[in-house]
Amino acid sequence: MPEAPLVDTEAGLVPQGDGWFVVNVRDAAWLRNDHFGARTSFEAGGRLARELPDLEQHSFPEVGVTVYVLPPGRPSTMYHAESGQESFLVLRGECLLVVEGQERQLSAWDFFYCAPNTQHAFVGTGEQPCVILMVGARGPEGTILYARNETALKHRAGVEQDTSSPHEAYAPFPHWRLGRPDGWDDLPWVNA
Repeated sequence: MPEAPLVDTEAGLVPQGDGWFVVNVRDAAWLRNDHFGARTSFEAGGRLARELPDLEQHSFPEVGVTVYVLPPGRPSTMYHAESGQESFLVLRGECLLVVEGQERQLSAWDFFYCAPNTQHAFVGTGEQPCVILMVGARGPEGTILYARNETALKHRAGVEQDTSSPHEAYAPFPHWRLGRPDGWDDLPWVNA
């Protein structure tokens, strides 16, 4: 298998091709959102591909991997359940996990295994941004449900009515755009 070249873009390094590659999180392309925080997914798919249309679109076919920076008081996503399993490891800071309508406080090195069809969202807490490693299964038959939940709504992470449409769930919020998270110089990988 050949190495996939990394292209330097205004957002950071983006792989081009199906081969293997190595990139440091501080050099990878980042997306940010005023409501949800910032993330890098190490691939040229989804929103990044829409923001950088000249790149060859490339997404990991079986597993998605994201490093997410979640500011205090902001949700990571709208409360939802996916048909594939997901796993989350808090690397730094604190967050509130809203899972099946319950609240669980998480801090660095807490791991959350999210079985298929488990409703969940994270909300940043504490004094500094929370950094979460997110890993999720992908497949051609994957489904998602954004379910109305009072606990999620309380944290600005819930939809008013159930939907299986990401477009509907995220319609009220700003789009993701190219850019690093706020407080970049204080994140653990900057001076590593």
